[in-house]
Amino acid sequence: MASTHTPAHPAGPAAGTQLLDHPGPDGPDAFAPEAEANRHRMPRQTRGASPLLGVTAVAATLGATGFASATPAAAPAVEAPDESPVALAADPGLALAARIQQQADSQRTAAEEGARLQAAQEAGAKAAAKEAEAKRAAEEAERAKTAALTLPVKDYSLSAHYGQSARYWAHLHTGLDFAADTGTAVFAVGQGTITSAGWSGSYGYRIVETLPDGTEIWYCHLSSIIKGSGTVTSGQQIGKVGATGNVTGPHLHLEVRPGGGAPVDPETWLQQRGLTP
Repeated sequence: MASTHTPAHPAGPAAGTQLLDHPGPDGPDAFAPEAEANRHRMPRQTRGASPLLGVTAVAATLGATGFASATPAAAPAVEAPDESPVALAADPGLALAARIQQQADSQRTAAEEGARLQAAQEAGAKAAAKEAEAKRAAEEAERAKTAALTLPVKDYSLSAHYGQSARYWAHLHTGLDFAADTGTAVFAVGQGTITSAGWSGSYGYRIVETLPDGTEIWYCHLSSIIKGSGTVTSGQQIGKVGATGNVTGPHLHLEVRPGGGAPVDPETWLQQRGLTP
């Protein structure tokens, strides 16, 4: 029986045989180890894919193999300067700046306080000067008002002078007589206070006015008393001429007693103050 002989295929290269000198259809790398074959192998690009995607893939591949990295390194964090006492003590420049700022603040505070105190002192001095001026003006006005004297009767004639003697008086005449009709107005000689008013024996109805310097003015023989107490001003009506007491006719008997003591000549006293009876 005829035997069919199938020619044997040529035996392949023995295991481990290097074929690098005999390149096959796939080139010299056909039988190289897989890791060596993939060393420089580029990924296959799909038809129609974007070139940018390919570049991205290459970048990713390179990053994976350790040759390059597509992710940029993160920027280092910036920390705020530490202004704690420890940091200031550690940094001489910061400590010096802090001391300079503290000195400037202290000087500014001292200057502001000094200006405030100076302004308060100036305001106090102005207020004191203004008060003193007002007091001076009031005193001058008071003195002027006190010094402004007036005669006690307007329509009169002098009927007896100080120091005269006559049978009507037990002693020398102690005042100045202003003869006038009964009811004629009697005015306060100066500013003062009525300290006494009423009947006084031979003086008849009498008013005693005390001036600011203590001088007493006696208004005697009045027919009526209009102002019996309180303060009066120069020229203010306080009574009326009469003929009460030891008299021979209606008149005003005026006496001046400095300090409330013995009487002096009213005519001379008035003349010394610019008044001529």
